Amino acid sequence: MARDLRALFGSNDRSLGTEEVFTNREGQWAQVAGAIAEHLARVAAPGFDVQDLEAARRNVLVFHGIGGVGKTTLSRKLEAALTVAESRPRQWGEPTWPATPRLLPVRIDLARSAGMDFERLVLTLRLALAGLDRALPAFDLALVRYWEHNHPGESLEEYLRRAGLVSRFAKALPGQVQGALSKAAEELALPGVVGSAVGQVTTAVVRAVRERRTTARALAGCPRLADLLEAEPDLEALSYYSHLLAYEIDRLPARKAVVPVVLLDGWEDVGDRTHRELERLIQRVVWLLPNVLFIITGRSRLQWADDALQGQLDYTGPAAWPQLAAHIPATRTPRAVAPAGMGPAADRQVLIGDFSPEDCDDYLARRLTADGRPLIGDELRQVITARSHGLPLFLDLAVMRFLEIRRTRTPEAADFDHDFPALVARTLQDLTPDERHVLRAVSLLDAFDIALATATAGMTHQAAALRLAERPFVRENQLALWPYHLHGVVRSAIRRADDHTDDRWSDQDWARAAARAFDALGDQWTSSPDGGRRLLVACLRQGLTLARDHRLGLGWLSEAAWAYVSDSVWEPLVLRPAGTGEDRNGGQQPATAADALVETLNALARRQHEHRSRTVQRLAAVVDTHLLPEDLHHLAVYYLAKAQRDLGHRAGSRHGMQIVADGAGRLAPAARRGLVHLARLAGDFPAAHTAAQGLGWKGRQHRVEGDILWPHGDMRRAADAYLAARTQAEQHGVAGERATSQAQRAFTLAFTDPQVADDEIDLAEQLLTGLDLRATTLTVRTASIVRDAGADGVDDRLEILRTEARTAGIVAAQAALELAAAFHHAVRGDDAALAAVQARLRDLARTGDYAYYTDIAHYMAGLTPDTPSDVHWLDDEEAVRTTWRALVTARQGGDERAR
Repeated sequence: MARDLRALFGSNDRSLGTEEVFTNREGQWAQVAGAIAEHLARVAAPGFDVQDLEAARRNVLVFHGIGGVGKTTLSRKLEAALTVAESRPRQWGEPTWPATPRLLPVRIDLARSAGMDFERLVLTLRLALAGLDRALPAFDLALVRYWEHNHPGESLEEYLRRAGLVSRFAKALPGQVQGALSKAAEELALPGVVGSAVGQVTTAVVRAVRERRTTARALAGCPRLADLLEAEPDLEALSYYSHLLAYEIDRLPARKAVVPVVLLDGWEDVGDRTHRELERLIQRVVWLLPNVLFIITGRSRLQWADDALQGQLDYTGPAAWPQLAAHIPATRTPRAVAPAGMGPAADRQVLIGDFSPEDCDDYLARRLTADGRPLIGDELRQVITARSHGLPLFLDLAVMRFLEIRRTRTPEAADFDHDFPALVARTLQDLTPDERHVLRAVSLLDAFDIALATATAGMTHQAAALRLAERPFVRENQLALWPYHLHGVVRSAIRRADDHTDDRWSDQDWARAAARAFDALGDQWTSSPDGGRRLLVACLRQGLTLARDHRLGLGWLSEAAWAYVSDSVWEPLVLRPAGTGEDRNGGQQPATAADALVETLNALARRQHEHRSRTVQRLAAVVDTHLLPEDLHHLAVYYLAKAQRDLGHRAGSRHGMQIVADGAGRLAPAARRGLVHLARLAGDFPAAHTAAQGLGWKGRQHRVEGDILWPHGDMRRAADAYLAARTQAEQHGVAGERATSQAQRAFTLAFTDPQVADDEIDLAEQLLTGLDLRATTLTVRTASIVRDAGADGVDDRLEILRTEARTAGIVAAQAALELAAAFHHAVRGDDAALAAVQARLRDLARTGDYAYYTDIAHYMAGLTPDTPSDVHWLDDEEAVRTTWRALVTARQGGDERAR
């Protein structure tokens, strides 16, 4: 173990322990080649036994590193190189292992987005062996028993097709599995009818294996087969079936012999370091397949060699996984070439990118020690880790800073809220002047493309930006809108560290670059009318930050803000105000128009996840500043009034809506709609209906008409109105309005026709995909309660939804849910539960709104409320009562017929 001489000579303390923490940044192929050669030699050795369950395992190689560093690309490249020799990059060199037996690469994507579960993983392993064109009887018998038990009536071939496990061998596998069953029945001389029954065959096989009959000679060599066939065929058993797979691979004839190399990519999605259920199953597969080499790529080192995991995983500790034990943790060294072998420590965990937080902590804990204990304490290591963004160079500089400060006092957390000038110097040292200029410019941006970088730098040619994009501290994600971004700690250092270079920027230079970046973002948005919301939101996020931090005018942000609001999608902007002073609620008060707009849009997006009272506080603070231009000021006033209505604050809501309606701006039609809603909620249906007739599309007239009709029990006309509203929203391309109208349509139809409502609810859920509309989501879930009214299990769902509606602070959602509960209890004839619902509705109506909901709850049970509300119906009260009661009796009759 080498000493870190720089740290050693940084202190007079001779008791200080220092380690040279090192990693190899290149040579992954050499690591793989060495692992394959070693694995082949081990499985060919005379003493190797696949049924030895106690021997240490040396069949795992791990590549780990931060996201986006190229782990998936490496995994795919390795699969290609092991499949077709011509796919191997020339610089990787020739294989160092023998030509036989043949390698069989199997790559499995464990990422959540790939939809891989444990059952599919096992099937993928078996599917890879289908190309051998032979049954694997021990495994296949267990598999067919598991399949019959867990997928009754579903063929394996159909499942493989539906699950996307399609390969050129997919059609061969079911036949091989069935062949194993038939072959076993034939050898045991079972009758034809019995031979086709999985249970009968496996029972006969178990008996034959236990009695060591010669007729079961193909299976007798696997003594644990009988136990596995007798075990409950669940996921636990399926994980142990890999032992049978190891047995079958081991007994392949020489001409068909293969050595599988399984590449498990996206290990970070297997689970976190708390929930290890899936990891436990997969680790068991790895252990029980010692004749298979596993190459795992993920974000952190595997912890299997940690004794502390005993009980969470089946096989743990350095004795079980000697090559996964923590040796000297590796660090970054640029362009180093790996040795051909695995090194003296045979560390099979190779860092190929920046450190994960766990590895940062491990690095800092091992780099400096005193009496065998980490010199840098736990809390300080956490601070340094957070500031480092996983960059080993930052960790290295932090260690030296720690030693420097330690000479005179005890280092503190604040000492490491620091951007090292050395990071700037090392980053800039080999860049051309133009590249340095572009680097400083793009440090203002969260992400960029070549055109944006060039414009921000104020250059007329892209060469410098193109060269900069190839630098290792510029990360690339080709799926992103802007594919490039600076490594976090490099960006922070460029922006914040004291820059003593000759070409450093002045404050005016930074201000001019910020203005150029702001204008360039606006140009990208305005010149790309088909860019969609993805471009809009991305430009807003970066543009708002620049305008806020550099006190720029709103410019194009005003139109972008209106575009953001228009679709009611509410993607989170995740921006925090940077104002000065405090507002009346004790928070930061916006100081500029940009601050106020940031706070307004954040409040609108966050209201989908916060109680409406918090939305009122935030928007009221913005309105009080009067920093926004009039049209955007009315935007804040309108949504403040809307949130007040959600809370039942009728007077404040009416005041705000009237201001916006009188202003005759963009939101005037919406404000007039808001006034209609207030009239409806107060129970003045004739006035609301009359006012609704002049709303038009901008005032969402059809949806408002539906809102007026359904309380009267006129579900057919209400559903038609909502359908018209949804159609208009589709024609105008307003996704949020389309989803909201469909949710209301599903809600109304759920009262009259549960079967039709089922499809309508499904459609509403589809239309909500990608949208962040809390109230509409609650409406859809309430519709499902109405659809299932009278059924068992509804009460538990009601309680869950009550909690969510109260948490949201949306009185309309709470009232609609209680009405659904009243319908459910009326259908069941549960008078006591219905009375409790009526009491909750009276409590919700204490402000005067929604009072007629209590009347409707009585009508459902055929009752007349003791103290009727002051509601003014479009029809006479008796007609409304009769209609609601008929809906209940119709559902009761339907339930009776179903029984």
